[in-house]
Amino acid sequence: MPRCPWASTEPNITYHDKEWSVPIHDDRKLFEFLILEGAQAGLSWTTILKKRENYRKAFDGFRAEKIARYGARDLKRLLDDDGIVRNRLKIAATIQNAKAFLTVRKEFGSFDAYLWSFVGGKSKQNRWRQMAQVPARTTESDAMSRDLLKRGFKFVGSTICYALMQATGMVNDHLISCPRHRELRPGRRGR
Repeated sequence: MPRCPWASTEPNITYHDKEWSVPIHDDRKLFEFLILEGAQAGLSWTTILKKRENYRKAFDGFRAEKIARYGARDLKRLLDDDGIVRNRLKIAATIQNAKAFLTVRKEFGSFDAYLWSFVGGKSKQNRWRQMAQVPARTTESDAMSRDLLKRGFKFVGSTICYALMQATGMVNDHLISCPRHRELRPGRRGR
């Protein structure tokens, strides 16, 4: 299969073929990707994918209600967990982001409604021919980042927000030569 060039080894191949750019509307999964994209800052996505199951265990399945109540003992436990990125600022940001997530969900009815509002509620279908054309940030990711920061979220710069948009299907950034691009267009099978 002529995949996007970044998906040449595992676990990237499976992630590319099954998850990347598939629209997600489940609040817990959106929160998971928000946290994982922030954890990636300064690292490779491959590193995070390899640690993903450990993250799910360490952070109680990304249940924001539970994470928002984490205290000093949880912070120490997480800093000692070599299955995740042991960065104090990123761990503290996860706890803060859980609190902010709950506030946003209460205000908007769902985190899904809030996040997807930055793309008008539907996936943007890009038509890139080469990876060099794919942006690292857009006006939509700039707006998302600004608003998330204003609401108290951490590790949500525009580049992280754009990666979140790609991961959760708010944008389809598969190259047009990749079969997944066509499969993920609205009204197509394979989603």
